[in-house]
Amino acid sequence: MPFNIIIVGAGLIGPRHAQTVQANPNTNLLALVDPSPNAVQTAETLQTAYFPSVAALLASPSTPRPDAAIVCTPNHTHIPIATDLLAQGIHVLLEKPISDDPATARALLSTLTLSSPKLLIGHHRRFNPYITATKQLLSSDALGPLIALNGLWTLYKPESYFAPPGDWRRSTTTGGGVLSINLIHDVDLLHYLFGPITRVFAEQTPSTRPSPPHDAEEGAAITLRFASGVVGTFLVCDATPAPWSFEAGTGENPLIPQVQGQGGEGFYRIFGQKGSLSVPDMRLWSYEGRAQRSWNEELAVEQAAVDTTQTPFALQLAHFVEVLEGKVEPVCSGAEALRALDVVDAIGRALRTGQVVDVEN
Repeated sequence: MPFNIIIVGAGLIGPRHAQTVQANPNTNLLALVDPSPNAVQTAETLQTAYFPSVAALLASPSTPRPDAAIVCTPNHTHIPIATDLLAQGIHVLLEKPISDDPATARALLSTLTLSSPKLLIGHHRRFNPYITATKQLLSSDALGPLIALNGLWTLYKPESYFAPPGDWRRSTTTGGGVLSINLIHDVDLLHYLFGPITRVFAEQTPSTRPSPPHDAEEGAAITLRFASGVVGTFLVCDATPAPWSFEAGTGENPLIPQVQGQGGEGFYRIFGQKGSLSVPDMRLWSYEGRAQRSWNEELAVEQAAVDTTQTPFALQLAHFVEVLEGKVEPVCSGAEALRALDVVDAIGRALRTGQVVDVEN
């Protein structure tokens, strides 16, 4: 029997999750849950039931009890909603970030036991085929011992992105800002690819939006040190027209046009002793086949293959089904998500204090 799944939150991401649930033969979209009156129309478009709250759904005598929920609500609501669902015995796929506050995330995780419902955090980019291919190359030692990395997440968010009901994105007090909304994706991927980040420093980019109503950061230039000794730099900014972001590079988000060819050559650059890799164009540069490793030699370049036949959301949902079946453990656990949140919190402190911040792991 397919797992009955509800979507909690009808904003930008909720309908995409709902469509993925409908497309998977092992899952059934039971209902959409959101207090906004606009969500009624979204539920009708998805041809699914609508409830203003989880409590209303559970009180409905004609609605089967959900096996699991996918939570896609504003960041500051993640912990209370997930806590309530887990207490009801409902498994949860919780959109990233796990919380807007590391303390509340720790409080939730401290209540979980081996018999608790499953909790998977929606850092879905771990399933992106470009990241899968990158992980395989790094694991195969194609680059040799790693030395450094450079990353970019740069694009322009229009004012409509911050309009109600998305006005929570304007303020850090409600989980807004480019660090917790966007950079946390990249931090999780950097952990996935390179291991724990242990030290950060950051300088804030100039503000371009009126304050008030905006008080959230728009960007930062960041330096990173990893436990392995690898070092890195990362520039994040949501106020500049630019092609160098995960979404524009991979085409993952259908609302953001993919950039290919010139401009699509790399939002990540990874440097090793044997070679270097740019992602997502997946070109591996080395002196393979040359007389010696030397700047006097012409670099050789290889193109790594990437299978893009399945979407990350579909792969993540398939993984969630296996988690529900007890076949695997969550690839991004609450502890992993908290680790990324701790780094983002440290970067925020570095911005405010102008100091280097060590990250506890």
